[in-house]
Amino acid sequence: MMIAALAMALIGTSISQSISGAEMRTAARKVTAGLRYTRTRAILSKSEQLFHLDTETRSYRAADREPIELPEGMDVELNTARSELTSETAGAIRFFPDGGSTGGNVRLEANGRIYRVNVAWLTGEATLEQVEE
Repeated sequence: MMIAALAMALIGTSISQSISGAEMRTAARKVTAGLRYTRTRAILSKSEQLFHLDTETRSYRAADREPIELPEGMDVELNTARSELTSETAGAIRFFPDGGSTGGNVRLEANGRIYRVNVAWLTGEATLEQVEE
């Protein structure tokens, strides 16, 4: 009986970690999609557009869309141009009508998993990578 309870505890932990992994991947893909959307809006509207991120509230807003909150327990970090910082915990990545950007990256971490979305300053291209440490 004790062995069965121990096995169930291990399985429960394993399942919850795999759900967290799926949530991490989904969140990282959504941030990447938001950055790509913001770049596309800048090109199509022929005007600068901002991808806003607040690390304290774990929320982001892509161009003209509603804010989206990232899962609780996720650490979020924004690396961007100093001119795009709006406070100690918030800032933006700016996209230009030619497709370029101020560049930077968004780092997401939870349960030992790290994803980084890089934005190239010259092209504005957003790419997702899982960081191995």
